[in-house]
Amino acid sequence: MKKMMKTWIGAGTSLKDVTRRDFLVSSAMTAGLFVAARKLFPSGAYATTTAPEVTGAKLGFIALTDAAPLMIAKEKGLFAKYGMPDVEVLKQASWGATRDNLMLGGAANGIDGAHILTPLPYLMHTGKVTQNNQPMPMAIVARLNYDCQGISVAQEYAGTGVGLDASKLKDAFAAKKAAGKEIKAAMTFPGGTHDLWLRYWLAAGGIDPDKDVSTIVVPPPQMVANMKVGNMDVFCVGEPWNEQLVHQGVGFTAATTGELWKGHPEKALGLRAEFIDKHPNATKAILMAVMEAQQWCEAKENKDEMAAIIGKRQWMNVPVADIIGRLKGDINYGNGRVASGTDLYMKFWKGGVSYPFKSHDSWFLAENIRWGKFAPTTDIKALVDQVNREDLWREAAKDLGLAAADIPASSSRGTETFFDGKIFDPANPSAYLDSLKIKASA
Repeated sequence: MKKMMKTWIGAGTSLKDVTRRDFLVSSAMTAGLFVAARKLFPSGAYATTTAPEVTGAKLGFIALTDAAPLMIAKEKGLFAKYGMPDVEVLKQASWGATRDNLMLGGAANGIDGAHILTPLPYLMHTGKVTQNNQPMPMAIVARLNYDCQGISVAQEYAGTGVGLDASKLKDAFAAKKAAGKEIKAAMTFPGGTHDLWLRYWLAAGGIDPDKDVSTIVVPPPQMVANMKVGNMDVFCVGEPWNEQLVHQGVGFTAATTGELWKGHPEKALGLRAEFIDKHPNATKAILMAVMEAQQWCEAKENKDEMAAIIGKRQWMNVPVADIIGRLKGDINYGNGRVASGTDLYMKFWKGGVSYPFKSHDSWFLAENIRWGKFAPTTDIKALVDQVNREDLWREAAKDLGLAAADIPASSSRGTETFFDGKIFDPANPSAYLDSLKIKASA
């Protein structure tokens, strides 16, 4: 059966390549194979419509739960299914290393694309974070997940009662600074998602992230160890590191980012524009493999297996116990608060998660204008149109045979409302920026 299935859906093979003799072996067997294929691949697609130009690509990832679609696509043979058996999914030491390897490109022992912080392709595309400010044309072709990042605080602040309201830290921070000590707030990359979530939370509580604390950069897998030795007071990072912090009794989670902005976009699948231009069919194949992996990751019945897979040494090297709780929406905040069966779990597919809404990218750019990473005169729409390739996602969705309900009708999800009542209208970013009291220009 496996041999026969390989004839039908082998890597790089399409139905038109199957010989007439293959079709006429047995009509009953043919029907049976289609039924089996439908069960194996519910998306309804068996191979790419056009063969990829190359059989491999190098994709980077950071040891975070939201990189799961890339790990699962590799583990489950989905890259091979769509004609790219030689795709490598390579662990990166930090977001800075991801940037540097993207600058090199796969042909020069770097990488062609990556699981990436949504704002980073924009910062690279404009040369804001590259050596000698050299622009690196980049593209976002899919979103990988929503929600499930965390803002965690050192155990010494447990008595403040801090949670979603960061203002409860103001007096404690002021007292520590008065004693001549520095308040350190860690994130993973300047201008990245974790930097922006941390800044939003602090500023909403009346704490200026540029004046009242010192922001430092720490790679995700190093967060817990650094807090354990007292190198920071608060940090923002993705899972499983917040949950691991709680399990080790080093600190507690004040809030998950889904509480700041429910259903917020997080990581993206970013590719070098050069790779897309040279390999459009390979790009589509990568997208289809990742999108199918996202559907698998979304299924509740797969969560335990998923945690076991991504916890492996070659991926995150983390115990399943540090992954599974928040993956299912069961959150032990570590400060006596426990919430079970919440909707704050990490989303991978349902509700348009995979589709890269341009309106979401507009918010990230607006926030980076807020904190001085981009000039106030930046044409947000024009920049988003340069980097966001939602058109490629739609092409892949068509070839996957996705239901119309899974394909957003518009590139905008509309206005977004945050926990502090602020509203972002992607059609009028200036009004949003004007409504904010604490910002770099203030």
